[in-house]
Amino acid sequence: MIKIIVFSTALKEQHVKMIEEAASRVNARVCFINSEDGVPEDFKDADVVYGNAFTIAGTYKSLRWLCSPNAGIDKFLVPGFFANPECMLSNSSGSYGVSIAEHIIAQTLMMMRKITLCYKEAINGIWGPQRQQDSIKDSRITCLGTGDIGRTFASRARAFQPRNIIGVSRSGKCDDPNFDTMLKIEELDSILPETDLLVMSLPGTPETENILTKARINLMPKGSYIVNVGRGSAIDEDALAEALLEGHIAGAALDVFKVEPLPKESKLWNVPNLLITPHVAGNMTLLHTINRNVEMFCEDLENYANNRPLRYMVDKNKGY
Repeated sequence: MIKIIVFSTALKEQHVKMIEEAASRVNARVCFINSEDGVPEDFKDADVVYGNAFTIAGTYKSLRWLCSPNAGIDKFLVPGFFANPECMLSNSSGSYGVSIAEHIIAQTLMMMRKITLCYKEAINGIWGPQRQQDSIKDSRITCLGTGDIGRTFASRARAFQPRNIIGVSRSGKCDDPNFDTMLKIEELDSILPETDLLVMSLPGTPETENILTKARINLMPKGSYIVNVGRGSAIDEDALAEALLEGHIAGAALDVFKVEPLPKESKLWNVPNLLITPHVAGNMTLLHTINRNVEMFCEDLENYANNRPLRYMVDKNKGY
């Protein structure tokens, strides 16, 4: 019999019921824990874990499949991390698109319409001046990353009537009709000079580390904007701060950073026109996200129980 450990404090009663029903369909036993210290003795030979159970993954040799409720799974990719080297890893990329796409739209509008400045003035009792504003309409958008997040954002951004939306990915292929053109990452430099809004939703891999260098930031037009909701490792933060201070980049919104939490002494806190959010674009904080997250796990539980390939399997070598 399959034994499943579920480790998540975000689940509601309805989600517990969904998992219990899925487990019943495949004749599996399931236990729900609030801490990794709370595993019942008869589940310490569990086959499956749903949750970011790092200690369990690193010590349970019985574990055959770990499903992370996150999209990013960097911490699980360290060589030798799993006690069972053959343990399969899946993630929940595909459940966060709605939440993160809305976050990107919100950040973009706040920057372009200068709402960030108005809000700062308002909380200090200042009736601020009128300012020149920008618009998503007629803007040239480049999506660096065309997975679930990039595609969901592009579908929302299309309603604002941008001039174009260019997708950039490793393969240079995506059949989503919301992208006017698809380019390979090797072609990124060619499109940056024609980018008014750069949206980054890349996974954390060796290939994406520091992909947005100082040279590439300088390729962007004066007055352009940058939003990063992927991984903080993808941006040269010092170069971005410099470009914002010099006024070359009109605004940037970062939800992810090289070091998190962002240290109090970081100079990024005092960079003008930088909108900082504490890695909250995704997470299990939106009901839609939790619903989809659990649905994906239950779908793959059926696959696992019937010896079919996992739909949301991660290639540990590629990192996604």
